[in-house]
Amino acid sequence: MAQVESAHYEFSKYVSKERWVSFYHQMVEVLKFVPESVLELGPGPGILNTLLSKFGVETVTVDHAPDLWPDVVASGVALPFVDNQFDCTCAFQVLEHLSYEDSLKVFAELVRVARKGVVVSLPNAAILWPFSVYIPTMGVRYFHVSKPTRILGTFPLRHKHYWEIGRPGYSRDKIVGDFLKEQVDLKDEHRVKEFPYHHFFVFNKNMTERLGNGA
Repeated sequence: MAQVESAHYEFSKYVSKERWVSFYHQMVEVLKFVPESVLELGPGPGILNTLLSKFGVETVTVDHAPDLWPDVVASGVALPFVDNQFDCTCAFQVLEHLSYEDSLKVFAELVRVARKGVVVSLPNAAILWPFSVYIPTMGVRYFHVSKPTRILGTFPLRHKHYWEIGRPGYSRDKIVGDFLKEQVDLKDEHRVKEFPYHHFFVFNKNMTERLGNGA
């Protein structure tokens, strides 16, 4: 597995205004499950779990890198928790740091230990240029202009990424289709308006599977 060094998460280098907006979306999507407990895989600079704790949500962080100070040091492909232990599990901009095969194993583990659902975000290499306009009485409205997808393959992958949505062989439909093999239903998805590189997916735990496990 690729490891992101702790220095990568220095505030001035990592937390741009656009990424800060993405943290907002992480909070919104996780809190929609009204969770009492959350598992976050790959906490990065620790912003999400800090915010969740301020709103009374018990959050456990997991990472295989001890220098990132997670609550539990473990591999995502074998999470040391029982089935359905957390109301919600999440991994934001994490899975692409693993081989695609390992990322599917990690997603399966996130599903296994979740009771209500799973939220993930992934990098989407299909470039959208965001624009905004202020409309009186309506506020700010965003729209995007797509960059031609035929040139995606010429861009290098970002910091220690093995794959991204939109790269050759990794279409959105393929990735979602592989995720849906893990007894979840796709509840919602969206790209962050202000930072469309981050593509969010929200999955409900399949009720039949949960009942079969005595949940």
